[in-house]
Amino acid sequence: MGLQTGALVADGRGGTLPGSVPPPPGLDHRKHIKAVSGDGRRFWHVLALVVVSLVLLPVATIIWRALFPTENIWPHLASTVLPGYVSNTVILMVGVGLGTFVIGTGTAWLVAMCRFPGRGVLAWALMLPLAMPGYVIAYVYTDLLEFSGPVQGLLRDLTGFETKRDYWFPEIRSLGGAIAMLTLVLYPYVYALARATFLEQSVCVIEVSRTLGRGTWSAFRNVALPLARPAIVVGVTLAMMECLNDFGTIDFFAVRTLTAGIFDVWYGMGNPGGAAQIALVMLGFVVLLIWAERRSRQRQRFHHTSSKMRPIDGIPLHGLKAGAATCLCVLPVILGFVIPAAVLTDYAFTSPVAVWSTDFLGFAMNSLMLATIAALVAVGIATLLAYAARQRAGTLLLALVRLSGLGYAIPGAVVAIGVLIPFAAFDNTLDALLRETLGVSTGLLLSGTITALIFAYTVRFLAISLGAVEAGFARVTPGMEHAARTLGHSPGATLRRVHLPMIRGSLLTGGLLVFVDTMKELPATLVLRPFNFDTLATFVYQYASDEALEACAPAALAIVITGLIPVLLLARSIGDARVTKPRP
Repeated sequence: MGLQTGALVADGRGGTLPGSVPPPPGLDHRKHIKAVSGDGRRFWHVLALVVVSLVLLPVATIIWRALFPTENIWPHLASTVLPGYVSNTVILMVGVGLGTFVIGTGTAWLVAMCRFPGRGVLAWALMLPLAMPGYVIAYVYTDLLEFSGPVQGLLRDLTGFETKRDYWFPEIRSLGGAIAMLTLVLYPYVYALARATFLEQSVCVIEVSRTLGRGTWSAFRNVALPLARPAIVVGVTLAMMECLNDFGTIDFFAVRTLTAGIFDVWYGMGNPGGAAQIALVMLGFVVLLIWAERRSRQRQRFHHTSSKMRPIDGIPLHGLKAGAATCLCVLPVILGFVIPAAVLTDYAFTSPVAVWSTDFLGFAMNSLMLATIAALVAVGIATLLAYAARQRAGTLLLALVRLSGLGYAIPGAVVAIGVLIPFAAFDNTLDALLRETLGVSTGLLLSGTITALIFAYTVRFLAISLGAVEAGFARVTPGMEHAARTLGHSPGATLRRVHLPMIRGSLLTGGLLVFVDTMKELPATLVLRPFNFDTLATFVYQYASDEALEACAPAALAIVITGLIPVLLLARSIGDARVTKPRP
């Protein structure tokens, strides 16, 4: 990029670069640059408004259809199943929130602030359960812990019990089981953010509390934890939002949450309006979580008051304390990743019914195709929106760009309903019009096609790519852009020749994260996939729901391995956050 910058300066003597727009004869050079830049900015702003409107279409559709349904079954839902859906959803979210807070914060404190055997490996190993989809771990532990599974079978062999009435064993297919499964795979959200915050804290702050008579536990509770509170709240909020999005786990465990209610009303009752009304309730939960998270950060803030930062060497632990710390950090890794991964690997390579056939390859190709296209589209749209916002965008456009990232907080089932309703209306309207005028049927052009899936994935995961792209743009100094403008480059040429080469790392990161999340996405895929079209996620869901985990083990293992890539990258980036140099 340094060579390109040099070319810009050299050509500033009067020449122009390829792709620049030379001023017409007789026109002042500065006025020409201003005119070209102004026209270019307006084009990017208008284009961004159009794209944002499309991205927000599913949310607007849900709100409109819920408020004005064709057949209003809201009184029936409110008096029958809705209270149960809401209560189960609240219990699930609160349970997972508490579980992820305890495990994530506790392990983050031990790894960041203490020294014990295995600490270096556990620092990144504690991130591994994030690669395990919730529905996959639910299938594995149900296979292990149900009455006919190996755990209870061994228990009966050791005790002489014969029937289930002879002894008590926790029921895995229950609301408590769903809380446990989701906690094991979602605690890394809290762990990652809390550990990064603990690593950024100065040892000086901790030492001051120790000189005031605070012990290790008291210093953690009264000093370190308040400083890390904003990050922990964000992590817990993300985990609770993922609970709303989960369908495979709660469906397999027969826990009727709001997400299950959408599928029940949509497929069981054939009522899109009722499904939209339940989806609107879920949107209310999302808005409430976002509001509570931001409210908590506004009302209570904690800051470092010392300008002297020194890295935290860690409190040395010995004997029983060191062993206890190692066990506490190893246990979530074993339960959340090692055991499920080992079971899937064993089934995939030893079970005679494991599906390694051409069907499996076809499902894998479908997943790879969808994930690749979704990543490219999401990164492209994110680049457009971030660059348009950079072009002196107004308050309205900036607010809409922020709202375009709301899709990541919205459950996949809700996004799917918001996509399918307008797409189906468009298809039906166009088909009826052409039947009347030309006698030709167009069939399904949007709904029930790959186009609908890609659109839903883009809406759902745009926030991930947008965050990565905006971070890349933030590292590009305005001087680079101004230099290109002085040579008469339009905003489009500046983006292509200056910005994109400099932010390609951020583009790759955003695309990779969208790719992995698309591979794991289940609710939206179940609703929008074309007829007789399966991905690895839907293939695993269908076989595991039929108690055939061995058959779909290769597909589940492929999803887990794909998810490991961004997890390891994230673990490495958090490790680099440790303070290494004292500040003067």
